[in-house]
Amino acid sequence: MVEVATLIQDGATTFLKQEYCWTSVFVLVFAVFMALLVEEKFGQLYTTGPFLLGAITSIVSGYIGMQIAVQANIRTAKMATMSLNDAFNVAFRGGMVLGFVLVGLALLTLHLLIMYYQANMTKWFPNTHNSWYQQNSYIHMFEAITGYGLGGSTVALFGRVGGGIYTKAADVGADLVGKVVEDLDEDDIKNPGVIADNVGDNVGDIAGMGSDLFGSFAEATCACLVISTTSPELCASKALYYPLVISAFGILVGIITSFLSTNVLSVDEASQVERSLKTQLIVSTLLMTPLLYFAAVWCLPAHFSFPGVEEGKNVKSWYAFICTCIGLWSGLGIGLFTEYFTSTNFAPV
Repeated sequence: MVEVATLIQDGATTFLKQEYCWTSVFVLVFAVFMALLVEEKFGQLYTTGPFLLGAITSIVSGYIGMQIAVQANIRTAKMATMSLNDAFNVAFRGGMVLGFVLVGLALLTLHLLIMYYQANMTKWFPNTHNSWYQQNSYIHMFEAITGYGLGGSTVALFGRVGGGIYTKAADVGADLVGKVVEDLDEDDIKNPGVIADNVGDNVGDIAGMGSDLFGSFAEATCACLVISTTSPELCASKALYYPLVISAFGILVGIITSFLSTNVLSVDEASQVERSLKTQLIVSTLLMTPLLYFAAVWCLPAHFSFPGVEEGKNVKSWYAFICTCIGLWSGLGIGLFTEYFTSTNFAPV
């Protein structure tokens, strides 16, 4: 087991080093184009800087998550020979690393970036002596910070597509030579293609998916920040941090539900794995609902407006709570419906 796991870990590390090497070349070339075409003056890095930071954060989070995962793989297999519950806990905690690293690093770097830009806003974006100019400066500031999401998505493009193509090619190749030509079982150690298959699972489904999730998180948060600057009331308050506060509450809820899944619920049969994950989804949704209300009331003014929108003349803070709740509960509903129509525990399958 150690010999095979070492081969898989070495293969996954080698693949990521090559992928990130070429991705870095593309990111640097793209950053030069941004510096020349997007910035208002030559030498400014208002948008290019966050772009590079987003790319670096995405690479770091994906690499850390995959390194932990490939080390958790063999430990999960070892535990599975003794206890299904211990194997589930090792696998679950190994996967938790990528989730918390990804969201934690993204939230930290984005928050520090905003603080840095706010501290230099009067110097970089002058004319902040009255409310209109202050709002205009916030618009420029957050439009520049959106480069952070673009950097994450650029790395995700290579990680998700490159890793995905690799894992499919390795999977099909291993199955053809193993099952069809040599009549071997799935993942038989006599088939050397199995190593490439398992390497592909790590780089595509862990590092690639991690970069993809980071890009989605960064882009969605940056989009919220840009939209918020179109409201004069939001620019004059702590409301700009509203999307970041929601993510921070999500981390706290994630810690609680992770503890529930690995320390309270037990997995003694294969069917209970599904139950544990579903319980975690339901509990996290229930816990997030009051926190979303608190975030809306605490961060947002009671009344604010979006002058450029016909229906945005008198918006109340609880409107935002309703919108986020719809998204939260819709996500849970989609998960439960998908499980019902795809799981072998229910009638359709």
